[in-house]
Amino acid sequence: MRLLRSMLLLTGLAAPLAGQTPSRTSLTLSEALDIAKRNNPQYLQSINGRTRASAAVRSAYGQLIPSADVGFGASYREGRPQFFGGVAFGATSDIISSNWSLSARSQLSYNTLTSIRRANASLDAAEADVEAALYQLRNSVTAQFLLALQTQARAQLQDTLVAQQRLQLELARARAGVGSGTSLDVKRAEVGLGTQQVAALRARNTAAVARLQLFQQLGTAMPEDVVLQAELPVTAPTQTVADLLTMARDVNPNMRALRARERVADQGVKAARGDYTPTLSLSASIGGAAQQQSNVDVSIAQAQAQAISSRANCFTTDSIRTGAGLPGIAAQCSAIQFTPAQAQSIRDNNKNFPFGFTQQPYNLSMNLSLPLFDGFGREQRLQEANAAKSDARYNVRRQELALTADVTSARVTLQAAFEAVSLQAQNAATAREALQLAEERYRVGATTFVDLTTARGEYERAETDRIDAVYEFHRAFAALEAAVGRTLR
Repeated sequence: MRLLRSMLLLTGLAAPLAGQTPSRTSLTLSEALDIAKRNNPQYLQSINGRTRASAAVRSAYGQLIPSADVGFGASYREGRPQFFGGVAFGATSDIISSNWSLSARSQLSYNTLTSIRRANASLDAAEADVEAALYQLRNSVTAQFLLALQTQARAQLQDTLVAQQRLQLELARARAGVGSGTSLDVKRAEVGLGTQQVAALRARNTAAVARLQLFQQLGTAMPEDVVLQAELPVTAPTQTVADLLTMARDVNPNMRALRARERVADQGVKAARGDYTPTLSLSASIGGAAQQQSNVDVSIAQAQAQAISSRANCFTTDSIRTGAGLPGIAAQCSAIQFTPAQAQSIRDNNKNFPFGFTQQPYNLSMNLSLPLFDGFGREQRLQEANAAKSDARYNVRRQELALTADVTSARVTLQAAFEAVSLQAQNAATAREALQLAEERYRVGATTFVDLTTARGEYERAETDRIDAVYEFHRAFAALEAAVGRTLR
């Protein structure tokens, strides 16, 4: 009966990894990728770069629209005269005033158009960067997910081996009880069980750490009792290296991002050359002003005194002294006087503050400027732009070479990993049969407990190597997808 239980446990090790113990929380690879896309901080930062590039495009197109400013202001001036060259200027009454202005300006040049093209190229590059960041996130999450699955499978194997070791301990005790075994076998079985329990504890801890690191990349907290699930078949690779390279050159996000940066650098050269072209500047402005004296009687008195002075001066002209045209001139001089209507007009005009504006003359201007010399600054900017363009072209070339090497090596590694899975599966099956045979022989007393322990250790190594080979294959497949730049299954 014990041998039957042992064989059933060993047969269960060959079942697919998908037959895991049900848990309250399960997580698949596609669900993990969706969570990472919503929460990973580094990926979300790349989206902010696209937002900034979109704003730059709007700003570039906005250069075609004149900029406009509107302003309103108020001021207060103390009623105290100022002296310039011994002469007093200014009002003797406090004055409050207000003003408004509206102005518009526009500058048009060759760089106005090149900045639009450059901003659009930068937006394309930002889109490519987001795509590259998303695929980089996919690669890193997939690699960590596979590692967590591997450690989880190892932990399950160790738990199964603990149960199997308990059966061996029971078998050793049963043989010792009937006199066909020794107490030394029992002690060895007890030591083996303790060692296996420690190995299982460490395996579970490693699996827990791997899950924590996975959720760290996902950008969210790990729920309790989470179990990772994935259907990852081990199939032979069918794509050739030539097909994969053709595909990679077209769709690889890193390659597309570098090509977009090369186009941005090309527009930077055109913008630097635009510094040699003229610039047309247009501007227009209009405004108004209003003011009010705190003591208008001072102005009325000044106007009245000025009228009296003008009348007195009129009677002292040369014409009056010579008696020429005396009656007519006397009538004109008598007409010079300050009337109450004039005083009321001054009071009415003093009520314009704050919104009784008097319109000021509008102003229109146009200017065409051609840069001649700026201390070789334009030449420096042009050289720097050409150097940046060359760097971008070299980056594309370097990525092409790296792409060829990465895809080729990943395809070769995948083929080797697939063959290793087959070999390790055969080794694990042989070791499983050897362990079953050793248990049967030990049960009937045809072998020693040392041989049984050796067979169990060989099976543990073979099964661990099989698990590692399976996930090495999946990692190699993920590496090939990362090198190509798209999913292949």
